[in-house]
Amino acid sequence: MFININDIKNGMTIIMDGNLCTIQEFQHVKPGKGPAFVRIKLKNLRTGSTVEDTYNTNLKIQKAHIDRTEVSFLYAAGDNYTFMNNETYEQIEVPTKVLGDNVKFIKEGLTLTLDIYEGEIIGVTLPEKVEYEVIETEPAVKGNTTNNANKDAKIETGYTVKVPLFINQGEKILVSTKDGKYSGRA
Repeated sequence: MFININDIKNGMTIIMDGNLCTIQEFQHVKPGKGPAFVRIKLKNLRTGSTVEDTYNTNLKIQKAHIDRTEVSFLYAAGDNYTFMNNETYEQIEVPTKVLGDNVKFIKEGLTLTLDIYEGEIIGVTLPEKVEYEVIETEPAVKGNTTNNANKDAKIETGYTVKVPLFINQGEKILVSTKDGKYSGRA
């Protein structure tokens, strides 16, 4: 399906110059002189490389049809993560390189979405916020406070998050999967 370049959105998957890409950022620019154009930052889903380019506003681009399948994480073995399809209960192995930086947020039982293009798994979509248990953090010391004081806390996946001083070991917290930051208590 072809769409006008003016109808694009962040996160949309398109085929640009024969490559499967996702739009990370875009900006419509209408200078005082000359024709309007669109500046797009694209991430190639097969190579992982990022490219920024400008395109004429009358360009038609091909939108890729992405199938999304809801799965639950089961376990990691070697360089593969194994998920279970929530509808068919079939097990699906996904290479770590496809998951990218998202591996730091994946915990046992987490429900997420696999993005599939023509039978090939090209990525995952995580929930916006995920609940984790703090497995390691230093106790807060009375009088050791300043405005917005934070400390490091290790969550159950091994990832380290900056949290407020009142968070203790064993507590449940919410972490944003977009930027990896503390979002609140669970």
